[in-house]
Amino acid sequence: MSVLLRNIIRFVLLLLLQVLVLNQVIIHNLVNPYIYMLFILLLPFNLPRPAVQLLGLLLGLSLDMFMDTMGIHAAACVFIAYLRPFILNVLSPQGGFEVAQKTPSITSMGPSQFAIYVSILVFLHNIVYFSLEVFSFSAPFYLLLKILVSTAASLVLILIYELLFFAGK
Repeated sequence: MSVLLRNIIRFVLLLLLQVLVLNQVIIHNLVNPYIYMLFILLLPFNLPRPAVQLLGLLLGLSLDMFMDTMGIHAAACVFIAYLRPFILNVLSPQGGFEVAQKTPSITSMGPSQFAIYVSILVFLHNIVYFSLEVFSFSAPFYLLLKILVSTAASLVLILIYELLFFAGK
């Protein structure tokens, strides 16, 4: 399957999974698991930064349209799309990752590097998203707890996704 087709299918499936299933999972108004940003995280290594940011904007606006969140998801997605190359560069080994149509995964990066990569970007996404959603620092501990717990829930779902679909590759 071509890289383009695989990413189109991933975009649609992650968006539908988020909108139809995961948006219904809100525990004590504290845990909001988000997995849709995995589309941005799994784009090919060699994709230019403007293309990644444009795809992040498209993904975020698509989710904003379904959830009526007025650009909050778009802002968070463009933010992590912008930071993605920096994080990959910091985590890359001496010779860099093998970029021949490879995407970030447990097999291409190694388990620890992939976990660090995903954890940083999901955490940053949640900081931007929840800060804009709450738009108040009147309850900073609640905001921090919401960011941490939602990040943990999202990371568990991302790990499950990665193990189910890419563990054998």
